Amino acid sequence: MKKFILVLLMSAFCGCTGAPEGIVAVDRFELDRYLGRWYEIARIENRFERGTEQVTADYSLRDDGKVRVFNKGYDPVGKKWKTVEGRARFAGDPNTGALEVSFFGPFYGGYTIFDLDRENYSWAMVSGYSRSYFWILSRTPVMDRALVEHLLTEARSKGFDTLGVIRTRQVDPGR
Repeated sequence: MKKFILVLLMSAFCGCTGAPEGIVAVDRFELDRYLGRWYEIARIENRFERGTEQVTADYSLRDDGKVRVFNKGYDPVGKKWKTVEGRARFAGDPNTGALEVSFFGPFYGGYTIFDLDRENYSWAMVSGYSRSYFWILSRTPVMDRALVEHLLTEARSKGFDTLGVIRTRQVDPGR
């Protein structure tokens, strides 16, 4: 019975990597251009970020070749910042935008960059291991509304429930 439970748990954790069926990671991905700060523009609400605003993700290279992931968001109800640090590694080919991210020990979850501003790396659309995890990220805290609507239309065409997407409140430093 113990072996059965162990196999069941391992299967559950292993099922959290990869991408949803039909979601393909971008090719010709350049990690060095992706590193740095990203502002969350929109997301499908999830338990990790529930209720947060002013969410950012900072990516930097670690000494061991993996990527340091530092996420930060403000909880307006608790009036405090929430932060979490993790690490990411390529799920396969480093020229493909398919990574695995871990915030909790040896357990990794899928992080698939499936659309990207290839010229400037100014925005990205990201999926987790299922279509319940979706983000639009930008290099700036404010993104052109027409572009956001276009990206949401693209996400909808790929099977994401964009009716469940929330717009992340960001503070525009230009105001």
